[in-house]
Amino acid sequence: MQLGLFSISYGGLWGQATLDLKAFVRQAAKLGFDSVMLAGKRPHLSPLDFDTATVSWLGEELKSSGVKCTVIAAYTDLTPAVASEVPFLEMQIAYVESLCRIGSALGASIVRVFTAYETPGQSPHANWLRVVGVLREMCDRAAHFGITVAIQNHHDVALHTAALLELLNDVDRTNCKLGFDAWSPALRGEDLYEAAKLAAPHTAITTNADYIKMPRYRYRPELVNYESESPELVRAVPFGTGFIDYGAFFKGLRDGGFDGLATYEMCSPIRGGGTLDNLDSYARTYLQWMRKEVLK
Repeated sequence: MQLGLFSISYGGLWGQATLDLKAFVRQAAKLGFDSVMLAGKRPHLSPLDFDTATVSWLGEELKSSGVKCTVIAAYTDLTPAVASEVPFLEMQIAYVESLCRIGSALGASIVRVFTAYETPGQSPHANWLRVVGVLREMCDRAAHFGITVAIQNHHDVALHTAALLELLNDVDRTNCKLGFDAWSPALRGEDLYEAAKLAAPHTAITTNADYIKMPRYRYRPELVNYESESPELVRAVPFGTGFIDYGAFFKGLRDGGFDGLATYEMCSPIRGGGTLDNLDSYARTYLQWMRKEVLK
């Protein structure tokens, strides 16, 4: 199993320190990661900013740093969220295809995608069929570049593991796999071992982070009391110190036959703040935990 670091962790989107791609690649190598997962948007690997020359430059930077770029992360939402005359889904297909082209040039083999959010007034069945159709075309275009499309269990459509496997079956493409993560089923109450074991044969990558849950309450002065609010607030903490049973999750993945890429992400505010030193400390903690508990 290879261990990777997700560039979005140093993208500055949640108040963290920001590193450009060159600095990030060097930092990942310095920390001891095998590979990197690059965010397919600004401030990192946006197709708008990377032509043939800049992709070549990035490839040389990866080679000289001794880390691989295995995954490009696309940010998609396959919901028709704009006016019908705007070819929104076609834009997303073209976006993913451009990331496949860049990924192929960098030696990557996977582009990660999301499904769709559900919005009021939309038919769940129609949503499902649309997602399946778009994913099929993405996979067909990705195949020309030798790229596998990995669906992450992140957006609303096909979020539960059983639904995700059903979606994968409907897409029916050999280069369509899963980017299966623990935090989503953990937050929703799935059995992590069983879910991971079911998903493992179809999983190309897993992206990992750990969290605590903080209960929320609203004061009711007329009752001189508090009313519970749902859902709970979630906050990222050092790996292995949160509520997610990663021991069970990785045992399920291994028992199911997974031996792919495990990547660490800091995609939310983290305890201790977003200084570069704190980000690096979190990344090192992940490596230490994985080497002690999973790669032993």
